[in-house]
Amino acid sequence: MNLLLVDDDTTLRKVLSKALTKRGYHVSAAANVIEAESMATENSFEFAIVDLNMPGDSGLTLIPKLCLINPNIRIVVVTGYASINTAVEAIKLGAINYLTKPADTDEIIEMFNKGKEDVLNNAKPLSQVEWDHIQEVLNACDGNVSAAAKKLGMHRRTLQRKLKKKPGTDTTSTED
Repeated sequence: MNLLLVDDDTTLRKVLSKALTKRGYHVSAAANVIEAESMATENSFEFAIVDLNMPGDSGLTLIPKLCLINPNIRIVVVTGYASINTAVEAIKLGAINYLTKPADTDEIIEMFNKGKEDVLNNAKPLSQVEWDHIQEVLNACDGNVSAAAKKLGMHRRTLQRKLKKKPGTDTTSTED
């Protein structure tokens, strides 16, 4: 089982490569989209794990290229910067699942075995994914809302409004 692992984090690549190798995968690791494209044209990969935020091109640009090379490839996106837009885009481009970091090896492997329909039916609501990501960033900033807002690329007041909402609640209104 040939697997392409694409992530710019050297430590994560080494640890995940080792864990996947122990589970029977033949892993080829790339640090960016250019390396990954080169490897994909030279080898036949059944599986791919793709990070989104890397120096140079985003992992999103790699997904359709991998699908063109091998229409049966099963791609799981694993990112530390989850968003509703990128999750939807990744699935539209050909990924079969989208996970937020940290994701353990067994969870990633489990996602390879699920179809897109399973992913869409069993995935966390995107509002919950967003909430979880906000909480992780907030914790990393020791509860400092201003610092977390800066890391998340949003205004402090916007973050404060999001923090007041409960995950999964819909506050959109159709009335104007």
